[in-house]
Amino acid sequence: MTVVSHADRPDLWDRVPDLFAGVWPEYNLHGDVMAGYWKRLHRVFGRYQLALTGPDDDVLAVARGIPIPWDGTAAGLGSGIDAAIRAGFVCWENGGTPDALCALGIEVAPRHRRRGLAAVMLAALRDTARADGLAHVVVPVRPTGKDRYPLTPIHRYAAWTTPSGEAFDPWIRTHLTCGGRLSAPAPRSSLITGTVRDWETWTEMSFPDTGDYVFPFGQATVHIDREADRGTYWEPNVWVVHEVPR
Repeated sequence: MTVVSHADRPDLWDRVPDLFAGVWPEYNLHGDVMAGYWKRLHRVFGRYQLALTGPDDDVLAVARGIPIPWDGTAAGLGSGIDAAIRAGFVCWENGGTPDALCALGIEVAPRHRRRGLAAVMLAALRDTARADGLAHVVVPVRPTGKDRYPLTPIHRYAAWTTPSGEAFDPWIRTHLTCGGRLSAPAPRSSLITGTVRDWETWTEMSFPDTGDYVFPFGQATVHIDREADRGTYWEPNVWVVHEVPR
């Protein structure tokens, strides 16, 4: 297997939408901030968009990142993924010097799951950070099991453990097993808004009245305002910090 960046092999990324269809819930593809930066992310920060290829040039997994300024404190991580994307672009536009690599997401193609490839991509992000002199990889983790507990605040959910003492959430557990440490919760990490019709299409359910709703694959509730024709959802994350050995 080989890790290559978008800067080196932009052609690979034309295949990603089809190969990785269904990895993210539909609503998660419509983030207010992410949508505005998505194409620029690959063009400006192509070095930090990584793909794992197999023997036949098959794309097995991808990881996306952006270098950001960070003062090393939990508070300095900011409110989550939206703020990190903005901070990364502001730093680049002003000619600043980043301190950490923020991982925006790791995706494994459905037919290649359960092979430990997420850990491989975490290692690839650390290697990339090390090559650029960045001492940390910081991750606004989207817990994979949180959708089963949408009413539980993220700070409580992230602290849950199994009877054996491991992290309760599988994705948080992977990060900790790979050497990461839990840092600050990010209850308002990513904003996703849309019309009521948008949300009914994304979730395949109806919202007859104004109020807060639990919905399929949602990590928290969506607030529907029928009068304003607006649905507002804040995706919660939890920050995990990975040290990058020199």
